[in-house]
Amino acid sequence: MFVPIGNTPRDYAWGSTTAIAGLLGTEPSGGPEAELWLGAHPGSPARVLDPALTGGAPDLAAWQPTHDLPYLLKVLAADGPLSLQAHPSPEQARAGFERENAAGLAADSPDRNYKDPFHKPELIFALSDPFEALCGFRDPAESRDALLRLAAAAPGGAVLSGFARTLEGEPGEVLRRATEWILGDDTEVDLLVTEVVAAAQKLPDDRDADTVRMLHAAFPGDPGIVLALLLNRATLRPGQVLYLPAGNIHAYLRGLGIELMAASDNVLRGGLTRKRIDVPELVSVLDFTPIQATPLAPEHPAPGVEVFRPDVPDFRLTRVEVGGEAASAGLPLDGPAIVLCTEGTLELRGRTGSFTVHRGESVLVTPDEGPLEVASGTGTLFVATPNR
Repeated sequence: MFVPIGNTPRDYAWGSTTAIAGLLGTEPSGGPEAELWLGAHPGSPARVLDPALTGGAPDLAAWQPTHDLPYLLKVLAADGPLSLQAHPSPEQARAGFERENAAGLAADSPDRNYKDPFHKPELIFALSDPFEALCGFRDPAESRDALLRLAAAAPGGAVLSGFARTLEGEPGEVLRRATEWILGDDTEVDLLVTEVVAAAQKLPDDRDADTVRMLHAAFPGDPGIVLALLLNRATLRPGQVLYLPAGNIHAYLRGLGIELMAASDNVLRGGLTRKRIDVPELVSVLDFTPIQATPLAPEHPAPGVEVFRPDVPDFRLTRVEVGGEAASAGLPLDGPAIVLCTEGTLELRGRTGSFTVHRGESVLVTPDEGPLEVASGTGTLFVATPNR
């Protein structure tokens, strides 16, 4: 069965006023449009455009409960930085959820870290040029060099120079200790942030200084400005994908992309936010192993088809681009699929039916229709499915 769906973009303050409308060919609302959710998440379930197909169910939360649809597909348009955050592993999420239940915390308690017992890995497919993000800890030697470069640009920054010298030793332990201190209650952190921001004004062409200036403009005085200097800054070009597994600390900075994640609300914040930060719990889930923020390599099962397959069963993302000829292979459906058309008009064909999707439209496809084929038309599709 093909079930057409739609939704209204969420109006978070960091959202672009034009990017989602420009991609999908819709009318801008006049306010920020940050995220278009296509899934069964109860926070903003996709509307069923023809409820007769779903026995009267008006949205996917009523028809496809969240974990019958284990992923959430989004169009994300960031005009400014999001909060630093990380997500737990399945084991950490389950244990944390049970622990907070046993402690009697209400489901909507502001003291809760774990809203459900599920993990929340995610990936982002870049559409804009560039799409920028912070992603994972880098080698602390690189961060030390960046801090010393900033210190040299603004002599007299004793706290800045002193902090740079602490970034020596076993990388994981160095990064853990630095994170705990930056997000702790030491008043010297405020001085460090002030010195880092002042130094960044002296280095107009320095990438790390640019990160500081960007974050200071959005979150003045926030300790996350310094924590960001311990992280990789990733610049994605259109078509590149960044995968963010459990324990990866990250923040999207700016850009338009297709985001796909496990359907969970478990977010542990680490700065660049006015929301609660539970430092001990954050530190307990973070992976302090330095990494390179390397794009996820796609598989190419057929001409015009790219499959981005992370190491989790919850989701995979397929991009199909058809330029006059149908894709030469069917797309397997290991569960319900959500298809979003971002360009052109394409006819989808399954085992029992077919559906024509136009730019800006989306449709849920039940697994009995698989394998799904593009029968005719030209354009571009994104297809989210489980990764079983």
